[in-house]
Amino acid sequence: MNWITKFIKPKIKSLFKKKSSVSGSDSLWTTCGCKNLIYKEELKVNFNCCPKCGLHHKLSCKERFDLFFDNSVYEIIKTPVPNDDPLNWTDNKKYTDRLRSARQLTNQDDAILVANGNVNNINVTVGAQDFRFIGGSFGAASGEAFIAGIQHSIEKRTPFIFFSCSGGQRMMESSIALMQMTRTTLAVNELKKKNLPYIVILTNPTTGGVTASWAMLGDVLISEPHAVIGFAGRRVIQDTVRETLPDEFQTAEYVKDHGGIDLIVERRYLNSTVGTLLSVLLKKAETQAKNESNVTIDKSIQSA
Repeated sequence: MNWITKFIKPKIKSLFKKKSSVSGSDSLWTTCGCKNLIYKEELKVNFNCCPKCGLHHKLSCKERFDLFFDNSVYEIIKTPVPNDDPLNWTDNKKYTDRLRSARQLTNQDDAILVANGNVNNINVTVGAQDFRFIGGSFGAASGEAFIAGIQHSIEKRTPFIFFSCSGGQRMMESSIALMQMTRTTLAVNELKKKNLPYIVILTNPTTGGVTASWAMLGDVLISEPHAVIGFAGRRVIQDTVRETLPDEFQTAEYVKDHGGIDLIVERRYLNSTVGTLLSVLLKKAETQAKNESNVTIDKSIQSA
């Protein structure tokens, strides 16, 4: 019995582990929420959208940038990274261990990357969240990256565009994470004072403190189809109001029908749609700046 337990059982387990790893990341196929088997290359060509049901699969930050920027040309902007684990947080796993695992998985310092490039030949600053990094949760490092992106926009006079994909504020950073809601909101206000367009593209999911702060402050709010958009979870709300919620509750379509967002755009059309919007918004901002300049001149003439 000991011989079987010590030698045979571990060998069988190792064989199954090898098989599962090959059938996962190294496989040429993947499955969709619609239960269909999809050839990975076909999924990639189709903007990581299921060719059968249209489900928009999650993307890494760099995959988003590759699809969004003109000719997939962009430059990653270095953003500050504060000290890890300011509260020495531990639950069933150390926060530092979670960060280490997330960094190995995503090859990022934290959930957000910021890049600079062109969209429809217009220079823009773009940020994105990777849901694989602790659920895209928003902590101090994400706050620093977001604010650095806005500072870059202000310095270079570029529009700021952000792809949200987050479960909300990072639990392991407690009040420090909650504080980022105020910091990011103030940063967005500074951007708007400079008459620079701010467009948010909500992807699945966008929830929690992210929805309650910067994600809903865009001049234009766009969503990918069927994205989950909300604050508290569906079950929490249902238990609180003690009513049965509609099946489509907290979907992009439901939020748009109730005036929460402006547009729902398929991933393949985001570059062209945002490019058109920027052309209009920048022209409006230029006209507004000229009018303000003329008012200032008139006042100076009158005072003279």
